[in-house]
Amino acid sequence: MDQQLNMVTLGVEDLAASRRFYSEGLGWTPLLDLDEVVFYQVGKGVALALFPLADLAADTGAPATPGTPFTLAQNLGSPAEVDAAVARAREAGAKVLKEPRRAAFGGYHAYVTDPDGHRWEICHNPGWSVAKDGTVRLAAVDPET
Repeated sequence: MDQQLNMVTLGVEDLAASRRFYSEGLGWTPLLDLDEVVFYQVGKGVALALFPLADLAADTGAPATPGTPFTLAQNLGSPAEVDAAVARAREAGAKVLKEPRRAAFGGYHAYVTDPDGHRWEICHNPGWSVAKDGTVRLAAVDPET
């Protein structure tokens, strides 16, 4: 079996607020935008869905609560891009948990939450690269440089 993740679905309390955060705050273009769900392509063969929390609970047959005990991350090309992304996210209603700054791993990052408390690390990691075939390469970065 191939290791793969094709879809991440986030349960959201206010689909309009979440749509604004992801479309305007992160600057993403919807793959499919319907009244009841929004999909964004976030990588080769990978999509993120925003689905109302109550509908997610009904669909899975189990209670769903807002927020998450994990983080999602977006790696950008430079510290300036991180600063701009955090500013856009703030304008779109994000709560900034950690202002942009140098990171212990040698890059530059910040943490924000979407309207439902899903945590996003917006970062620039110079040790991160993606090959043409989609393979992720991750190299250690000297935190002092």
